[in-house]
Amino acid sequence: MFGADKGTTSPLDGSGLRIGIVQARFNAAITDALATAALAELHRLDVPADQITLVKVPGALEVPVALQAMAESDTYDALIALGCIIRGETYHFELVANESGAGVTRVSLDYQVPIANAILTTENLEQAIARQTEKGTDAAQVAVEMANLLEDLG
Repeated sequence: MFGADKGTTSPLDGSGLRIGIVQARFNAAITDALATAALAELHRLDVPADQITLVKVPGALEVPVALQAMAESDTYDALIALGCIIRGETYHFELVANESGAGVTRVSLDYQVPIANAILTTENLEQAIARQTEKGTDAAQVAVEMANLLEDLG
């Protein structure tokens, strides 16, 4: 063994954490379901409701700049990005998917704040619907786990 395992094996504990969520309004039926699932899971993980901030932006390309503003405030332990990009018949899908993903990653690295990226990129609406609850739940779990991990490492 090369060192101690710093990964979490205990139940996730969100008590005391401040979580920011940025939700894209485009494809609102999907992003609303993502948000509902994420909020329910954060509640289940004991993140206090008054410690969760949810903001909405027009679409996935606007998510990174709102995340950046939240990260700059230095008040959040973790952030969650929610959106839904469904492939169309033009190159626009690749542009939005690639740029929003790169922007989310850049903010996370630049500000050293964990960001759970739940911006869905799917071929069709059916795939988005099939993933909306699971990915919202996963995003909440990732945010709590990474916030706790970075606290332990700091």
